Amino acid sequence: MINWLGGAFVSILTFTSCAEHKSQTTDISDETIVKNVTYDTATFATGCFWCTEAIFQRLKGVAKVISGYSGGNVPNPTYEEVCTGSTGHAECCQIIYDPSVVTFDELLEVFWKTHDPTTLNRQGNDVGTQYRSAVFYHSEEQKEKAEHYKAALNTSGAFNSPIVTVIEQFKNFFSAEGYHQDYYNNNPNQMYCRFVIVPKVEKFEKVFKDKLKTAKAN
Repeated sequence: MINWLGGAFVSILTFTSCAEHKSQTTDISDETIVKNVTYDTATFATGCFWCTEAIFQRLKGVAKVISGYSGGNVPNPTYEEVCTGSTGHAECCQIIYDPSVVTFDELLEVFWKTHDPTTLNRQGNDVGTQYRSAVFYHSEEQKEKAEHYKAALNTSGAFNSPIVTVIEQFKNFFSAEGYHQDYYNNNPNQMYCRFVIVPKVEKFEKVFKDKLKTAKAN
């Protein structure tokens, strides 16, 4: 099975979920955006956006990752509203990247390999439509690539169950509250970070070691 991040921490996940949070503010600046570089945008939902953010922040070619909400029908939702599952939004991340350094195909590879796209509205102990697996495409090219790889993975039998990832046209994105931004980096000792995000990041760094912003020491 291609998903190498699931199932390892079942007993721990019983006690931890993305819904636990510690209030902390952060400055969402554009200091990582370089002038004269043409950036593109990808919007992915892989469950808890803290996990998604922590992984894609470390990928070479990614200039900025913003946690937020997409796919819903309520403007400017709060985290508490999204958590009820009534707004239709998914926790997701908007990924600003330099396509001359990292391609959308490579982003999709990370997307497929860093969560379980076969569990409907669930990632580990995080349950609800807000934790659904989704690609919100910004162009026909992104749509075609996402659909192509989804079909290819299903045909290949890479997963034990059919992929349930939804591929939807991007319509809106609402940035999450300040304390959600850069969450793992700001709260490395929080229980969810220690027992859920750390193992995911460590496995991601081993598999994608050649694509990290900073080379990891052997």
